[in-house]
Amino acid sequence: MEKLKVLFASSEVVPFAKTGGLADVAGSLPIALEELGVDTRIIMPKYGSVKARGNSTTIGKDVKVYFVENDDYFNRKELYGDKYGDYADNLDRFVFFCKQALERCIKENFKPDIIHCNDWQAALIPVYLNTTYKYDPIFAGTKTLFTVHNLAYQGLFPKEEFPKTGLDWVLFHIHYFEFYGKVNLMKAGMVYSDAISTVSPTYAKEILTKEFGCGLEGVLAERKAALYGILNGIDYSVWNPATDKKLFKNYSADTIDDKYENKEALQKELGLKVDRSIPMIGMISRLADQKGMDLVAKIIGDLLNMKVQFVVLGTGDQKYHVLLEKMAKAHPNNTSMNLKFDAVLAQKIYAASDLFLLPSKYEPCGLSQMISFKYGTIPVARKTGGLKDSVHEFDLKTNVGNGFTFDDHRADQFFTAIKKALTAYQNKDVWRALVKKVMALDFSWESSARDYLALYTKIRG
Repeated sequence: MEKLKVLFASSEVVPFAKTGGLADVAGSLPIALEELGVDTRIIMPKYGSVKARGNSTTIGKDVKVYFVENDDYFNRKELYGDKYGDYADNLDRFVFFCKQALERCIKENFKPDIIHCNDWQAALIPVYLNTTYKYDPIFAGTKTLFTVHNLAYQGLFPKEEFPKTGLDWVLFHIHYFEFYGKVNLMKAGMVYSDAISTVSPTYAKEILTKEFGCGLEGVLAERKAALYGILNGIDYSVWNPATDKKLFKNYSADTIDDKYENKEALQKELGLKVDRSIPMIGMISRLADQKGMDLVAKIIGDLLNMKVQFVVLGTGDQKYHVLLEKMAKAHPNNTSMNLKFDAVLAQKIYAASDLFLLPSKYEPCGLSQMISFKYGTIPVARKTGGLKDSVHEFDLKTNVGNGFTFDDHRADQFFTAIKKALTAYQNKDVWRALVKKVMALDFSWESSARDYLALYTKIRG
């Protein structure tokens, strides 16, 4: 039987370029699919960060990565914008990318069974397949899957820019591109693709509601029969405390005491009291309302008056920088506020912390809870999106569950969940068993890749 052929179109891919979780998915899922016997290829823009690599390369055993080259568009320091905002020519840039993705298939004589398009930057591919390239024999049997990684970012542009797509004005219509007088690329991608997926089963349900639908809940409701939720995985070759070179000391579920050596080493490095019995609470996040920083702001005073250490890493809204700096001054003995991006410190925090806070307003998938589990750090998470699918309330009596959760986006519920976790932490035997249990959980890409393979097969019909 001939191998299934999949082209994975993404605007960012690890290890070449990254701003968020999309890059992790795009760098891991194709490799997991390759392991399942799929001929997977990736296409992405050739940014400044990829300049040295020629026009194609490989990841995994033999996953070809094609680069779309245009120095005027892609040879820039950042991917989508700078400190002044989004690049003014983003529509031109990603129109070019989407057309070139299809041209590259023709050039390579690669006839994809599925083109897997990710987020608004790749959303024009299903549109062009159904219009400009409709009768091209290369794409005779090609189907499309469009994956939404975060519905809040839709690729919105002024109506006047629509001609840049090269499409007929008749498509600037409420059933296709038009969205409150603007051009909406994500909407068109959803309308034209054969199926839509998102990055967790719960988020797939949430985006059908007004609260989470970002104005597209009507479009999604019309396509509900073709909407799927598949939970992301993580790459355990990167996220594994037994092999992580960034840690003070490697450890596994069999050598949990070495986790606490990491805790003492980080306490020392950050100028906190060196004492492994004090619960260390970690948070690595964009400092924004979406990530629940508004809830953190409401409880931080009460939290820091308890016998805990609070270690934060991240950047974001100025108001939260100001708040956290103020708290660090008021509570110098039990806080470490690191308002920056630091990949090495991030892994040390995952390893050293006892608890990890995830109070998100919404969270399509979330990878931090999966990383926390692997590092034996227990999440306190709001039940939303992928957090709801992966973090389940721990019961002290039955030992069922793997973390601490709360329902509503409310500070009192969040604080109650933290206090529950701290109560469990006091029972050393229970806590140790919980740490061992979560380290054994499997959120590898393999099971997600099988779900995607089943979906590709279904789409081909």
